[in-house]
Amino acid sequence: MKTKHLLMAAVIAALPLSGHVLAQHAPPPQEKGPNTADAMLHALDVSYPNPYRAMDEAAVKAVLDRVFAYLDAVTPAALINKNSHAPIAKLERADPDAVLQPGDFRLTSYEWGVTYAGMLAAGRATGDRRYTDYTVKRHQLLADLTRLYLPAVKADQQNAQAPIKSFLNPHALDDAGALCMSFLKAQQAGVKVDYSQLVPVCSSFVTEKEYRLKDGTLARGGPGADGKPKMRPLPDTLWLDDMFMGVPTIALMGKQTGNAKYYDDAARQVLQFSRRMFNPQLGIYMHGYVEGMRDHPELHWARANGWALMAMVEVLDVLPKNHPQYRAVETQFRAHANGLAKYQHKDGLWHQLIDRPDSYLETSATAIYTYAIARGVNRGYLDQQMFGPMANLAWNAVAGKVNARGEVEGVCVGTGMAFDPAFYYYRPVSTKAAHGYGPVLLAGAEIIEMNKKFKFGLNDSGLMYQGAR
Repeated sequence: MKTKHLLMAAVIAALPLSGHVLAQHAPPPQEKGPNTADAMLHALDVSYPNPYRAMDEAAVKAVLDRVFAYLDAVTPAALINKNSHAPIAKLERADPDAVLQPGDFRLTSYEWGVTYAGMLAAGRATGDRRYTDYTVKRHQLLADLTRLYLPAVKADQQNAQAPIKSFLNPHALDDAGALCMSFLKAQQAGVKVDYSQLVPVCSSFVTEKEYRLKDGTLARGGPGADGKPKMRPLPDTLWLDDMFMGVPTIALMGKQTGNAKYYDDAARQVLQFSRRMFNPQLGIYMHGYVEGMRDHPELHWARANGWALMAMVEVLDVLPKNHPQYRAVETQFRAHANGLAKYQHKDGLWHQLIDRPDSYLETSATAIYTYAIARGVNRGYLDQQMFGPMANLAWNAVAGKVNARGEVEGVCVGTGMAFDPAFYYYRPVSTKAAHGYGPVLLAGAEIIEMNKKFKFGLNDSGLMYQGAR
């Protein structure tokens, strides 16, 4: 036994030592590896169609400045005589021959309600007063016209003439809701315009006069002047668009008045629209719904989904966090954002029909998603790690759709609802579709805020969240 131990000690003593650890035998020869340059193939430059990075503030503002310059030039805040076309420098009375000077877009459309809100947001994000002044100047004109013409329109709704009659005598949420949102946002931000007549005109229509279903959900197709249902396009129809056309105004009225009934109504609208129209398996909404209809063809139009997503983020902005339905609204917003994430195209945009990749890529919906998702990140409703890169990718794609003149390309024109895919597939696009401009301004402003708050950069070639600034 002693001899055996001596032999083992001799063998061990013959082995080279490294400290107190036995050295390993040298590995067998390996085949020659790649050249150094070839070993870094994963880091090669990639030819992305849009910039693959987080745009800095100057780059985002350059896009917004083009949009501003175009809109400021083609939407005059002025009056003319409808017969002579002579400019009216100052209006002292309710002149039936006075009209707004024509421009590329209407100053009282629901799209321009979004544009006014977008200009306010861009002014805050960039510090450039021109954006804020754009909204202030036009709001002031609308306030002046309301003061002059509202008494006559109230006295004779059928025959009175006014440059902004569709606003003073609204017949649909399109006439009142988005404009009212812009008035309330401006007023609550301290804009020095007298909104004391503007807000009651539009808020009373949205909160008290618009047709509703039996459970209080905002709807279209109610009784007309003849007592028969309006065919828009069928009686008791929900348009997903109306989550935005009405609900943010309702929520903002809660903040304006402190009356909890508005908060309750806003949250109820979100949840009742969602119960009828949201597909939890797909994570997206159908566009139209008819109360009492047994089956509904699910056509998931992109811009309507944008209006819904935007409505929820606007409600969450003002709904008290201790409201009984706050968590339910936030959960619905997150479910929708997660659903949309699955359908983003490789170049950053979304399709006209979200889940049909052979439909065209559409700009206005993408801009709305960009705004709402970036705002969700900024407010803590959505995770920065997942949704920040998505929002940056989407913004870069939207920025590429703003041409040198400041027009927004690839925007679907005004669109009602239908029950067949051809209607949505073949809707035209136009730079004169007003729906694209407000969302682009909102999106750019919110991206600036997001990238001020959080850092995003390349990590192993992928755009990643890199922490709070």
